[in-house]
Amino acid sequence: SKVTSLGQLEMTWRSRLHFHPLLVRVLHKSRLRYYGKPEKKVDMPYQAYFEVADGSGMMSVVLWNSLCPEWYNSLKVGTVILLEQYGIKTSYPFKTQPTPGDSQLKRFATIEISLNVRDPPTKISIIPEEMVKPEWGLPDVKYRFITRSELDDLPNNHSCDVIGLVTFVGRAERSRKREHGEDFWLYRWAHAIDGTSDQPFILELFATSQPDVFEHIHPMTYLVCTQMRVVRDLTENPSNTIYLTTSNESQIFITGWHKGQPYTKDTKVKNFIQWTKTQNEADQMKKTIIGGYYPFPRPPNDFWKY
Repeated sequence: SKVTSLGQLEMTWRSRLHFHPLLVRVLHKSRLRYYGKPEKKVDMPYQAYFEVADGSGMMSVVLWNSLCPEWYNSLKVGTVILLEQYGIKTSYPFKTQPTPGDSQLKRFATIEISLNVRDPPTKISIIPEEMVKPEWGLPDVKYRFITRSELDDLPNNHSCDVIGLVTFVGRAERSRKREHGEDFWLYRWAHAIDGTSDQPFILELFATSQPDVFEHIHPMTYLVCTQMRVVRDLTENPSNTIYLTTSNESQIFITGWHKGQPYTKDTKVKNFIQWTKTQNEADQMKKTIIGGYYPFPRPPNDFWKY
């Protein structure tokens, strides 16, 4: 059938009521957002957005309400989808932006694609990977993996992906989203090593929309975290604490979830797997820790500085 491109859509959307189908690949996926309020009568007040791309560039797609429970778990990073009967609106200006793995990819930021149950009722079709044709020109998913030895040179808020062998995982903790509010963020600390440094990655992992993964992070699992942000101590007396925290678009994968993921082709991931084959499992097991209270960043040694 006639398929349009994201580039054509951006140029012609104001002059059209109906749009041709879109054939795109999912490059990024946000966590699921619940926006329910007692006074608003919405059956399923959920929202999630995806960054999708074709040969012309990348654009945001917003999944609304009851389409979220139906489609959120099926639309994975790397999935190719055909979209029919979608809406177009101007972009929400305060949305977080993932850092694309391919810096050459053009970003269409003025509009976003809206997927709804009605007005118009969107039709989503997943194209199996073996049926995807090279002539469609869909970009591959690209990553920004770093090793632990490269981390110390990266600036605050830099976006990256990491893979490591988990040596410590803390208990789940909560922090208030707002002071005096009743909503909490759930998170846990983890350490992961990759053999390139004596120091581990220190990871602050917030519960994304993957509870089945978040609850099963154990020592000795291979952990992949995408779209992580570097956090540096920028105070006048830096304690040299540097760690990584999840962003709105982070995805977390553990042993058992890696098969078929696009990152398995990445060179740094392959190098990590080669390194793990040289390690003695029993030796590494002795160094692992689970649970307990983890005060981080650590307070200064001197009470006056504290």
